[in-house]
Amino acid sequence: MENLTSVCDGDCDCSPDPALLADFKRAIHALGGKWKLEILFALMNGAVRFGALRRSIGGITQHMLTTQLRELEQDGLVSRTVFAEKPLRVEYELTDAAYGLLPAFKEILSWSRLYGDARLVASQQA
Repeated sequence: MENLTSVCDGDCDCSPDPALLADFKRAIHALGGKWKLEILFALMNGAVRFGALRRSIGGITQHMLTTQLRELEQDGLVSRTVFAEKPLRVEYELTDAAYGLLPAFKEILSWSRLYGDARLVASQQA
């Protein structure tokens, strides 16, 4: 497995490269949270209205969805469009930066298919 966090050749303390660690922390902060990845995944197929987005993510409250969407918008991952209609219509969609996560989401899905079943089997045997 490729070592991404240090340039250790065996003669050092093998601590992570501070610049790489800072980049990783920034990404984790932008994506971290109970609902952010689910929200981003739910928006992968295009713009969605707030109510439809809330219904597609079971268990999230209106307040939490609003909070998480605001944070994702501040981090440049989600854009919010307000349409001057009666009733007011608001849609959320991914920015180009968030669409850059598509390969990562595909890898997470592959990982889940490969290892998710093993975890299920292990929990059933316990």
